[in-house]
Amino acid sequence: MRPAPRWALLSSGCAPILLVGSWMIAQVRQGPTYDPATDTLSVLASYGTPSYWLMTGMLLVLGTCYVATAHALRQAALPGRVALAGGGLSALALTLVPAPSSGGALEHGAVATVGVVLLALWPPLAAVRGGRPVPWGLRLDVSLAASALMFASALWFLAELQSARAPGTAERVVTFLQALWPFLVVLSCRRGIADRAPG
Repeated sequence: MRPAPRWALLSSGCAPILLVGSWMIAQVRQGPTYDPATDTLSVLASYGTPSYWLMTGMLLVLGTCYVATAHALRQAALPGRVALAGGGLSALALTLVPAPSSGGALEHGAVATVGVVLLALWPPLAAVRGGRPVPWGLRLDVSLAASALMFASALWFLAELQSARAPGTAERVVTFLQALWPFLVVLSCRRGIADRAPG
């Protein structure tokens, strides 16, 4: 199986940087009424807000990064690559159903939920089983741990939404973890190439 190409470092590495950079700029543009601890990212991406186009553009690029990285991870099992690409398509679909400024919407919540679930499922689905050595990011035990952490953070987010204490913080944690993991997997695959290089 061909290893991940070098450009996969760009597609996967851009995702967490783009995500964090966009929400930091957007929350400054939103003004002092926006509280990143209690207000979700959907508020920043609501139609008519100062950062609507910034956050919409971020979702378009983020989704494209996920799809490109899924294509590049040739060492990963196919079901995981499909799930990662599906998470990227969900991010793209969110631009079609932005949350209204007055509050959440069923369509927006459904698409976001599908994306979170797919991005939490893809690590174990991408794990390579068998006796041969594999990059650490594609080992089943590591992938299960990553998936468990993502699901735990997603459940925390749901709990915070119900209590209205810190849903913004919880959402940022789960989205960052899910954006970072593809980059770590690509790094592990690329490191395997370096380890096999002569001399």
